[in-house]
Amino acid sequence: MLTKIKFLLVPIFAGLAAAFVVLLLVPSLRPVEWQSKISINDFNSNHLSFATAVKRASPAVVTIYSEGFTNQPRYLRRQNTIQELGSGVIMSDKGYILTNYHVINNADQVIVILTDGRQFTDVQLIGYDTVTDLALLKIEAQHLPVIPMDDTFTPQVGDVVLAIGNPLNLGQTITQGIISATGKQNISQSAHNNLLQMDAAINVGNSGGALVNSNGVLVGINSAQFKAQRNIDIQGIFFAVPYWLAKDVMNKLIKHGQVIRGYLGFNAEPVDNTGKRLSNQLTPMFGMQLVSIDPLGPAWQAGLEENDIVVKIDGKAVTNLQQTLEQIANTLPESVINFDIYRNGKPHSIAVKVGKLEPIK
Repeated sequence: MLTKIKFLLVPIFAGLAAAFVVLLLVPSLRPVEWQSKISINDFNSNHLSFATAVKRASPAVVTIYSEGFTNQPRYLRRQNTIQELGSGVIMSDKGYILTNYHVINNADQVIVILTDGRQFTDVQLIGYDTVTDLALLKIEAQHLPVIPMDDTFTPQVGDVVLAIGNPLNLGQTITQGIISATGKQNISQSAHNNLLQMDAAINVGNSGGALVNSNGVLVGINSAQFKAQRNIDIQGIFFAVPYWLAKDVMNKLIKHGQVIRGYLGFNAEPVDNTGKRLSNQLTPMFGMQLVSIDPLGPAWQAGLEENDIVVKIDGKAVTNLQQTLEQIANTLPESVINFDIYRNGKPHSIAVKVGKLEPIK
């Protein structure tokens, strides 16, 4: 008798085990009550959310309205109003707000509205920088929310980012994506710009808003959407000014009211020790080769020539083109710096007097 019972129990337990495995692998076969219990346990306590990051950062993102007035000829007897919508980021409890220059360009009146409903019409323009498309505003207020910042954070390709702003005047909106590239310069008119590329959507009204990471820490200032020729609809390619650059511009605007950059008047490309242009990031950079020189510019006046390979500037080896350009840009006009170069394979040393980079109109 026991043998028969054992014989029956083995297939029963095997069948129950198989059914349990099937229910685990195929959720749609589970009873409704069981499904709801599993959903609650699995997702309510451990779900992925950026709510904390948004709560930390969003109060410091403001809406900016700007208006400019253009007078028509007298016989038309009317005045046109040009309105711009944008966003801004409160960078200091002293009331400093970073935004895009194009948001307030040619504005006769600027209005700043905080997320708590406070509205400011007495807005001071501290200064602007057309190279990075940044402008610094200031309002007088107490208890201002300040965007979280971390000078040690370095954005990397693949980082999750959130873009905060007021697109199309629909109210504060959050879009999410990842950083696609860093150090983008080929869409800018200046080698002194250094943009982050990401796929977090930036629409009209987002300009000047905050790009933050998953902890709510400021990564950059939302700036531009890529515009292709022939009216091609491009999606997922947006840009922001990185935090370190935006902060540097802000500090210079606070100190000088403008961003003063050194200027030498040449274009260069990185080369290896054979003089060939670098085609990959694995080959060490030997120096930068001058590929064009501004006639009558400081470099030309000092005697630098096309095809010269610069290996040191003031004793510092040229191992990164962007860092070298920043070194020159951060050198005050009228300063003299020494270039160690190779010309036709022979070493030379040339002193160059730095000029001033005139802003783009």
